[in-house]
Amino acid sequence: MVTIKEIAKAVGVSSATVSRVLNYDPALSISAAKRQAIIETAEALNYATPRARARGQAGPILPQTLASLRLAIVHFLPLSDEVADPYYVGVRLGIENRCRELKADIVKVFHADAPPDPAVLEAVSGVIAIGKQSDREIAWLEAQSRHLVFADFVPPEDHLDCAHSDLHAATQRLLDQLAALGYQRIAFIGSHEHLNGETMPFAERRCRAYMSWQKERGTFDPALLVLGDGCNSGQNLRLETGYSLAREALARDIRPDIILTANDNVAIGTYRAIREAGLSVPEDIAVVSFNDIPVAQFLNPPLSTVRIHGEHIGEAAVDLLVERLQGRSYAKHVSIPTEIIWRESCRKPE
Repeated sequence: MVTIKEIAKAVGVSSATVSRVLNYDPALSISAAKRQAIIETAEALNYATPRARARGQAGPILPQTLASLRLAIVHFLPLSDEVADPYYVGVRLGIENRCRELKADIVKVFHADAPPDPAVLEAVSGVIAIGKQSDREIAWLEAQSRHLVFADFVPPEDHLDCAHSDLHAATQRLLDQLAALGYQRIAFIGSHEHLNGETMPFAERRCRAYMSWQKERGTFDPALLVLGDGCNSGQNLRLETGYSLAREALARDIRPDIILTANDNVAIGTYRAIREAGLSVPEDIAVVSFNDIPVAQFLNPPLSTVRIHGEHIGEAAVDLLVERLQGRSYAKHVSIPTEIIWRESCRKPE
């Protein structure tokens, strides 16, 4: 397991600075570039071990025509929001590292109010779009791109390639495990889905899976479901949202045994709300989450979370694009399995 000291040494800062960045200390005065370097280094070191295990395997033999490959990454988040959610840093680093292995050049385009310059996309062999894209954005990207692949998003059109993780199935597997551990009052903190300029109540994948699981068992209780109304997917699952929603959950008549949060940022805010209420994790209320961002292992207590292998999603997206360049004519959806990482924020299986 990577340590704060190792991250600090790699970036050239103190261990205290790394700790404050990873714990989202708002009082820390540090440049945006240095903050991003710390988050990217933490994410990179966090998945170096599984990548190192694969280094003994021979890589694919690529045609000479791929030696000058040039790709574009179109990110659904602005750069500032990506830094606030290290999971998406992992997806992007997975893409970049795979491109580095292929000796491919990358052009990075982060979300803005206006679409990217079409000339940027026309000058590359293919485009990888990270995260949610509206129907209008999908149509525009498809019209401007020679080849288009989505990372961490399943587009509504079947003819488009994508790499993702099945969060509906992952949520239900986690809930099965929590029920087997004896948890009965399982609360969920998350958000509604926001796409195509409108809010779709209860449509977010983890929320929908939670409600389906509870209803199938006859245990659904609306008092255990707390959802935010954030305006977009880059803002509605931040730690500030988790803090306010957890306070709302704790103010209700029924106190949960355990809170399942939609991502680790929300879990961080939930920890704070629980402690401010004079309660402790996991003795009074347990917490479990999604993503396994680098800070999850450094929380007190360390956070149990579903590891979504964002870096592998990014790598798979590049491989899908290479397959298209090599002549594959049919669409392919690649699902990267998730993994439950059990830590001290809740009971663990034997």
